[in-house]
Formats: sequence, structure tokens, C-alpha cells
Amino acid sequence: VQLQASGGGLVQAGESLRISCAGPGRIFSISSLGWYRQAPRKQRELVATISPGGTTNYADSMKGRVTISRDNAKNTVYLQMNSLKPEDTAVYYCKYMQYPYWGQGTQVTVSS
Repeated sequence: VQLQASGGGLVQAGESLRISCAGPGRIFSISSLGWYRQAPRKQRELVATISPGGTTNYADSMKGRVTISRDNAKNTVYLQMNSLKPEDTAVYYCKYMQYPYWGQGTQVTVSS
């Protein structure tokens, strides 16, 4: 039930980046999914969620700059991030909302 994130990297402030996360097919399409991030010396925080039907919710921290989407045919959830800032530097994780398990995150580093 772990999801594996990928697609992170080093970008400059103001640039965009799309990260993705893939998981097992049996439960993916019927699960709510969430993107979280954890910056150095800070607690992990929720960034966005998407329901099985595609309803989205965003935390204030990145609202207006991120879009969460899903492709159930590919068992993949995406996070499109725009106008990135140095304070967005963090490890980004995705997760099935109904399970307490964390997979491997992906590092996003934004340089000023």
C-alpha cells in the first residue's frame, strides 16, 4: 500500500516542476490520495488531496500554485507545481489517505 514518488530535482525560483507517484492497481482507483511535504527541520504537512472522483483540496501553503491530478489507467497521481519558491524546498511524499504507510519521497530543491 506504499506509493513511490518520483520526478523531483533542482529548479530555480519561478520555474515549474511536475512530480508523480505510482501505486498498486487494485486499490488505486478507489482511493483518495494526498501529497505531503517535509522541509528540513519542519513537520510534514499536507499539500493537496484528490478523491476517487477527482475532487481536489489544497492547503494554504501552496494554493494557487499547485494542481493535483490523477490518471487511474496509469495508477499515477501528479502534482504540478508552478512559480516555485526557495521555501518550497522539501521532500515530497504521496500517500493513500486511508492507510498510515509512507513510501519513498522525492526531493525538490528550489534555488534562489
